[in-house]
Amino acid sequence: MRAPRPYVSEPIDPTEVSPSGRFRAVKQAGLVLLACAWVALGLVGHDPWKIEDATSFGLAWDIAQRNDFVVPRLAGEDMVARPPLLPAMGALSIKALSPPLEPFDAARLVAGLVLAAMLGFSALASRELSGRAYRWLPVLILIGSIGLWDRAHVLSPELGCAAGIAVALYGFALALRRPFAGGMALGLGISLAFYTRGLVGPAWLLITMALLPIAGAPWRTRAYAATSGVAVILALALCALWPLALRARDPALLDAWIGAESLAHDLALPGMAGFAFTYFPRNLLWFAFPALPLAAWMLYTRGRGFNGGLSQPGVVVPGVLSLVMLTSLVLTPDPRITYALPLLPPLALLAALEVDSLTRGFSAALDWFGILTFGLLAIVAWGIWIDARLYGIGPNVATLFRDTEIGYQPSFHLGAVTAAVCLTVLWVVLVRPARRSNRRTLLNWAAGITLVWCLYSTIWLPYLDSRRSYRHVVESSALDLPDQGCVASRNLGESQRVFWFYFDGLVTVREEVDPDNDCPALLVQYGRQEGAPPAIPGWFVAWDGHRRGDDTERYVLYRRDRP
Repeated sequence: MRAPRPYVSEPIDPTEVSPSGRFRAVKQAGLVLLACAWVALGLVGHDPWKIEDATSFGLAWDIAQRNDFVVPRLAGEDMVARPPLLPAMGALSIKALSPPLEPFDAARLVAGLVLAAMLGFSALASRELSGRAYRWLPVLILIGSIGLWDRAHVLSPELGCAAGIAVALYGFALALRRPFAGGMALGLGISLAFYTRGLVGPAWLLITMALLPIAGAPWRTRAYAATSGVAVILALALCALWPLALRARDPALLDAWIGAESLAHDLALPGMAGFAFTYFPRNLLWFAFPALPLAAWMLYTRGRGFNGGLSQPGVVVPGVLSLVMLTSLVLTPDPRITYALPLLPPLALLAALEVDSLTRGFSAALDWFGILTFGLLAIVAWGIWIDARLYGIGPNVATLFRDTEIGYQPSFHLGAVTAAVCLTVLWVVLVRPARRSNRRTLLNWAAGITLVWCLYSTIWLPYLDSRRSYRHVVESSALDLPDQGCVASRNLGESQRVFWFYFDGLVTVREEVDPDNDCPALLVQYGRQEGAPPAIPGWFVAWDGHRRGDDTERYVLYRRDRP
């Protein structure tokens, strides 16, 4: 039987995007500029925003104030459920760069470093596994991933874990050629995943390490056994430092961390509370676009025996890791889409393998869809911003944006406007009619994502911050807080506790922790509500408020009845 020929839609030209061949320096500079623009934009210039941005900053701010790098605290309460690496890095950044930067901007710069590490090590892993011509493709796929939109610029545990996964992938790749260096990189990746996300990240990597010898002969060697040994020894030595420090501080802290890392927090079987089998398979369709359809095409092509089949290291390593991670995610109780962020680096490596063999029709459709979509979004963003700058936001746009402040005029910042104009012009030049190729399609898609992110994080950032910041809400409530005595809180989220702590210095006594407190004031967080605030016997409403344009949250400050 004749062996199948490699399946390609047209001759492969790796120089089309890969910074090699003709104009190598220009291409490499352009790709680096694109990656740097996407990483850097949006890191500074706005207050902490809800969920991870606020929570991570709250931990970093506390460490910077107390110089305690062992026990992170959130608004006055110990939080050992969160490993301390990212908050500690944020605290060091605050100490080094604030002033001149605001503390939250200084802390958020660490997210840029972690994001750059994820892109860099993904590129190194792809080069080691698949060759030099493939090193930039995972970077373009990651930049173009819908799920990384604004989540990539937040100092979150998932982003740190994704960087650890990328480092570990590079370690797995090196294991075939340089076992000791591969073991060191793999051990560092395991440790980084542990110190950012806890035990679940190392579990993914250790299970993958154990399954690779089953997946193929290249990993059933003494060299791979040496790699695994080096990785485990290094990871154990590094990962043991923080638990030992917790135990030395107070054994109860270690017990609290072990309780937070129980299997029930990361595993839910059918019939158990929080089990949602279809959540990740359903949401990954958009979250992991375009990596997921490109990876599916690779499996279809290689599964039929073309281009080396499925036994190549470039398929096996990220493929096994992706299956392990996806299985774990499907069994996660109370799932959130951000938990899938560490899955993107291995998916990007898989997606890069068969970009060159995409059919011309699919490649052209994706290219023109991206050009039209991002072009129209840019036109709309510029048009509304210019109109609002000249005349204020009109009633129709205010209704569309759920913005109650008709006539709002965005501020003008020369640096932000210049950056937005330059990237818009560069995008127009980049996507002008030129020789089309599959790799050019990926480049255009990543450039389009970068353009829209640029407009979002430059000319529109002041408006977005005015809607998403809690500064005004906290400052408004501060006028009615008691001069003496504590303030209790009910249903106040982690992020909201950080906002009141940072903007007003208020550390609330949570009713969930101390229900018998005798504080003279009570701050309650409600959901969507209409009409007057709910009455509580023995209390009167001193203040209530919410963020502009947000009717999903309402905050009410109660005081004891007047004597």
